[in-house]
Amino acid sequence: QIAAASGHTVVLVDQSDEILKKSTKGIEESLKRVTKKKFADKPEAGAEFIEKTLKNLTTSTDAVAVVHSTDLVIEAIVENQEVKNELFKRLDKFAPEHTIFASNTSSLQITQLANSTTRQDRFGGLHFFNPVPMMKLVEVIKTPMTSQKTFESLMDFSKAVGKSPVSCKDTPGFIVNRLLVPYMMEAVRLFERGDASKEDIDVAMKLGAGYPMGPFELLDYVGLDTSKYIIDGWHTLEPNNPLFAPSPLLDKLVEEKKLGKKTGEGFYKYK
Repeated sequence: QIAAASGHTVVLVDQSDEILKKSTKGIEESLKRVTKKKFADKPEAGAEFIEKTLKNLTTSTDAVAVVHSTDLVIEAIVENQEVKNELFKRLDKFAPEHTIFASNTSSLQITQLANSTTRQDRFGGLHFFNPVPMMKLVEVIKTPMTSQKTFESLMDFSKAVGKSPVSCKDTPGFIVNRLLVPYMMEAVRLFERGDASKEDIDVAMKLGAGYPMGPFELLDYVGLDTSKYIIDGWHTLEPNNPLFAPSPLLDKLVEEKKLGKKTGEGFYKYK
């Protein structure tokens, strides 16, 4: 959406036409919300902006067929190393030599993804934040193999789509999640020890630290399965790091399929 809105030609690829229809409709709805604010007193200009943006966007279920004419590939599929590697390996064979590959992963190592291709120097991380149209931040990740030219291109692209890029080495969780995930896990441990209720911890962090959501609200919003997946992965990488220690309570909730907002119950219940 933000790439198309900033004048880039975009091909959105997914597994089925049904998913793509839903995605396109979602983008259209999101653009309508944006234009309501952006063109509040100019509805015609707003309608024109939506039309222009959607013209820049086409869809396909065949990544290999469209990759031969792209300058940048941004992968945002399931957070699974093997599946991502498989995709990059396949696309690497068909993409032009100059094409840059980037992953939107929040927890996997960019270096390991880059190693599934022959273009390690043209590979980096572009980690956007949810919801992307609203959030200004992009973490641009440079591996030891990423060329300076590639890194600069990724920084320039981030600015061109209206974001504020920050740069980070290929370290677990980059900047935001490296600080945020252990903080959320510490909140769970505080609650597990019975030192404070989850409600009081949430209120304390909102009113005391100025956070828009408390850690338990945020965990439910992110998804408890996603949070568990990240912490388990980091624990495997650094088993002796106490910040990455698993939580029995989080494991239990995930096992019971209480994954947060998306299932109607996590640490809290949702109607």
